[in-house]
Order: sequence, then structure tokens, then C-alpha cells
Amino acid sequence: MALTRGKVRIIGGQWRSRLLVFPEIPDLRPTADRIRETVFNWLRQDLSGLSCLDLFAGSGALGFEAASRGAAHTVMVESDVRAFRALQENKDKLQAAHVELTMMNALNFVRADTRKFDVIFLDPPFRLGLLPELLPLLSSHLEKSGLIYIETQNDWIPDRPWHIKRQAKAGAVHYRLLELASYE
Repeated sequence: MALTRGKVRIIGGQWRSRLLVFPEIPDLRPTADRIRETVFNWLRQDLSGLSCLDLFAGSGALGFEAASRGAAHTVMVESDVRAFRALQENKDKLQAAHVELTMMNALNFVRADTRKFDVIFLDPPFRLGLLPELLPLLSSHLEKSGLIYIETQNDWIPDRPWHIKRQAKAGAVHYRLLELASYE
């Protein structure tokens, strides 16, 4: 039985209109074009000089989109070997030297890596319910004035110290930009 493959198009930046190919894997749902367009508008389109982390890379849509829009360094973390191989193929095809791929469980990565990022994309498989466990770990990985993008299947509201900067809904997907709130 042949493995079917999905495709998603990069919508902006130097790789605009290039196709990313990825395997059809349960729980792997690329962020829709319409949502990515809104999110990158929120992020002001140009990510020049920023450092980004795509913690559940999957198809690579968010991480490669950030790299395409000028992010100086993008780390993409994926634990599924088939998805990781596709990320490697797409990185090679795009000649994306400023993209770093790591095959690792996202929680293990966050606990082991000490780097800070300007933007963290956080779109874990909905069924795992990982946001309440992950968000407290991410504040130490966020640069001052950094943002976290999350997708959820319900109208989930984060606890302190997170503040919702922007939010919207498309179909069954709720998506938000979070920032660390200052409670002085």
C-alpha cells in the first residue's frame, strides 16, 4: 500500500508559492493558508533577524513560512520519523541553511534546550491536551517581548502569566498570539 502525501504551499517571503510535501499521518494537520496569512499579518509579515521555534513541526508549514519571511534562525522539532524525513527533504529542496531540524519529543526538547526565541509556534496534536503542561515551561525560552502562537480545538484560555494579544477562529480552530503579561 502506497503512502499518500499531503501538500501545503508557502504563502509569503522568498519561498512564496513553493510546495511542501509531507506524509499523511494521524494528528498532522497543517495550519491552513487563511490562518497562516492572519498570523503572519499579526507578526508584521517580515521576521528579519528573529529566532523562531516550531515545536510540533509536522508538515513544516509554520516553521518554513517563518524562515521564508526572513527569520534568522528557525528550529523545527518533530518526533515522528516519517514527518521528520519529509522536513529534511523540504529543507534540502528549499536550500534552507538557516533552518535547524531536531527529531525529538517536544517536552524533552523544551526541558533540555536552553535557547530563547522571539516567536514560538505551538500547535500540538489536539487529542494530547499538552498546552497546560507546555506553557509553563516556555516562559524561560521566550525572548523579552517574544510571542507564542497556539492553535486549539476549543476556546481554551491560558492561565497567568500569559496574556492573549490577538485571537481569532477559523472553522473549528481557535488560534491566538500570547505574550507574557506583567502584573505590577
